[in-house]
Amino acid sequence: MKAITHNDFVNSSYTEQRDYAHTESLWTRFIQYADKQEYNRLGWLVAGILGHGTIFTILTLLAVTFLGNIFILYVIACCSMVMVVAVNLAAMPTKFTIPTLFISLLIDISVIITAAILHFRL
Repeated sequence: MKAITHNDFVNSSYTEQRDYAHTESLWTRFIQYADKQEYNRLGWLVAGILGHGTIFTILTLLAVTFLGNIFILYVIACCSMVMVVAVNLAAMPTKFTIPTLFISLLIDISVIITAAILHFRL
């Protein structure tokens, strides 16, 4: 009797419809990625403190120094580094440390761009 009705074939064709209207936002996917990176927490700590502290902050401060010595840009660059150090020393989960690292890198890039604009404009 089961071969006559073909319930398995009919039900499977109707249940595999996809909902294309529901898509996840970029922020939600990023937070999910950060949650999956919890096993690699030490690597993100090293990237945040050593990579950001010894490379990106130094390059930002050098750019500000060579492009006009604007004091407020020094303060902003140092505060972005303190933001990364504070989150890592507080042992926050990676869903906080990874976005903080990328936000601080964006702040450093914007400081460099602002220093260049102010230098070449004046």
